[in-house]
Amino acid sequence: MTWPARRWADERVLLTGGAGFVGQVVRAKLRERGCREITVPRSETCDLREVDAVRGLFARVKPTMVIHLAAVVGGIGANRASPGRFFYENAVMGIHLIEEGRRAGVAKHVQVGTICAYPKFTPVPFREEDLWSGYPEETNAPYGIAKKALLVQLQAYRAQYGFNGIYLLPVNLYGPGDNFDPETSHVIPALIRKFVEAKRTGAPSVVAWGTGSASREFLYVDDAAEGIVLAAERYDGGEPVNLGAGAEITIRDLTVLIKELVGYTGEILWDPSKPDGQPRRCLDVSRAKERFGFAARVGLREGLRCTLDWYSSECPDR
Repeated sequence: MTWPARRWADERVLLTGGAGFVGQVVRAKLRERGCREITVPRSETCDLREVDAVRGLFARVKPTMVIHLAAVVGGIGANRASPGRFFYENAVMGIHLIEEGRRAGVAKHVQVGTICAYPKFTPVPFREEDLWSGYPEETNAPYGIAKKALLVQLQAYRAQYGFNGIYLLPVNLYGPGDNFDPETSHVIPALIRKFVEAKRTGAPSVVAWGTGSASREFLYVDDAAEGIVLAAERYDGGEPVNLGAGAEITIRDLTVLIKELVGYTGEILWDPSKPDGQPRRCLDVSRAKERFGFAARVGLREGLRCTLDWYSSECPDR
């Protein structure tokens, strides 16, 4: 299938979260495609939770496209500690950006959602049609529902106003530049940091959360950014679209793999008092392939090695 070429040189892109983990890679890919006008609002000068700030931002930038990546995110521990904040801030930022974008006549809004929007017991592989078949996993439900509400807003605005908003559902992301803070990190950076530090200090064991029985699918950050940009270029539909690699691994096997790559020789201890989270995650990624030609290229072992190399170079004392 062929898609019409987008003239990125003619676009004025408002890229929220453009200084973040995924956003930096999206920004680089836009520049590679010839986009010259990319505005990245910073929280210090533009609070996206405040409608007046968002309205003023649109008046100044006059974007033709919004790619909304900014989010308040974290692992299971962070979600359990701050469910109210995760719900409110993620919902209100998106609501303001969509409404003010409509009012300002933005031609396209690209909304990046979350895999956490899916029901806890979604049949594997997750298909977009199953998004509303149950309640999300409890530990991250406030975050997932806040993000899913933005899909409803976009579909409602498409129906009433003809607003071109698309919605993407990326699976768990990882890669160089990820968040390695032990209080808020997701599973891959958390495990990398634990094993690197245990190897450095000679610790006899590393404690991993849960039982290890849950499974996850992981998408390398460069692949995720490519999928987002391809969707921005080629997809104008109202249906949500999964972004993933199409393969799952248990947390136990992932932990063993990271241990091997780090070269740690101690013991892994499992703490079943900590939650496993959603039992399984693996996406049907056929819609992304069909609608805008996206397929992940970086395998998990390769991506983990690149992530570990980056962490080791950025944090040499750990």
